Amino acid sequence: MTRKQKRLAVIGGGVGFLVAAVLLVMFAFSQSIAYFYVPGDLQKTEVPPGTRIRLGGLVEAGSVERGSGSTVSFVVTDTIGTVPVTYTGILPDLFREGQGVVAEGAFTAGSQVFVADTVLAKHDETYMPKDVADRLEAQGVTLGGKETIR
Repeated sequence: MTRKQKRLAVIGGGVGFLVAAVLLVMFAFSQSIAYFYVPGDLQKTEVPPGTRIRLGGLVEAGSVERGSGSTVSFVVTDTIGTVPVTYTGILPDLFREGQGVVAEGAFTAGSQVFVADTVLAKHDETYMPKDVADRLEAQGVTLGGKETIR
């Protein structure tokens, strides 16, 4: 084997190794990705039941209903669309109507109700997740008259 052939073999092996590593990383990420949607997006996009997503928007005023135990139902809106959400667990202390929220979970089969297993609320009066703030601003929603910190 000549020097040129050895060099090509080493380069080929290195490229093959890098391709395999990239494919493994992409496969691992595809298993843990939760796509982000606002209610207006869900009117245009069909999300299969059981697909894990993040739903962001504002908690609609007058929509919070406390059920038996620690089950809570509320509606997430972006002023274009609304999505009913159920959550069983302890809500963050700052969760309230009219405030930004991100819920992570999935739609159940045969139902338009989003079942959340994680609910995140903003941590002070000026914070909202960047994705939620950008999409709400793009749809003409004013965010409390204050500049949004991201």
